[in-house]
Amino acid sequence: MNPKPRPNHRAYLEILRTLTPEEKLRKAFELSELGKTLFRAGLRRRFPDATEAELHRIFLDRLEKCHNRNY
Repeated sequence: MNPKPRPNHRAYLEILRTLTPEEKLRKAFELSELGKTLFRAGLRRRFPDATEAELHRIFLDRLEKCHNRNY
């Protein structure tokens, strides 16, 4: 299987190289928050009748399954 074409990848890497360490850290936090938001939205679609408390418990349970215990 061939990898998916990424025509803007080189430009993306060049932009990342221009960021200060603080900007890179901020971007990492932004991407982490985006990932959590998308994860929660997916859970909401999968469990539309769950209360916010139930959804939060499902989120934490799923997150625990993904956690790397080597840290």
